[in-house]
Amino acid sequence: MESHVRERFWKAFSASPFIMMKLDAAHGHAEPMTALLDKEAHHAIWFFCKRDNRIGAGGRAMGQVMTKGHDVFACLAGTLVEETDRAVREHHWSNAVEAWFPKGKDDPSIVMLRFEIDDAEVWTSDVGITGLFKLATGGTIDPSKAGEHEVGAV
Repeated sequence: MESHVRERFWKAFSASPFIMMKLDAAHGHAEPMTALLDKEAHHAIWFFCKRDNRIGAGGRAMGQVMTKGHDVFACLAGTLVEETDRAVREHHWSNAVEAWFPKGKDDPSIVMLRFEIDDAEVWTSDVGITGLFKLATGGTIDPSKAGEHEVGAV
């Protein structure tokens, strides 16, 4: 994946760190999760959830991202594994996380999952003012000028 597309993905994702996650083998729908990001990490994001949550068991998974300004869209494939490093858990614990888990970070019903991203497909959107006008008025947009599309590691 081109580095500028990768950088744009991470910047947009960090501004709006929400992702729809689903285990590959599970029936049913994906669910929204708040991703915990770390600038020092490569190809990984984290989540806190209850062990009985539909993704709590971990395994092969897929996540879909649509950022706040609709300027980046991505589909991420990888594996959810339990994060056992206490320092990582401490690093990501916050008041916002505790609002969802009021029994605290040592509650045994909570699991921290690391999503190890193997592969991604990323689309960036950059239609500009002219493109927005064309969208509003029914004009034609040239797909080659609407953004970029890359496949590979993020």
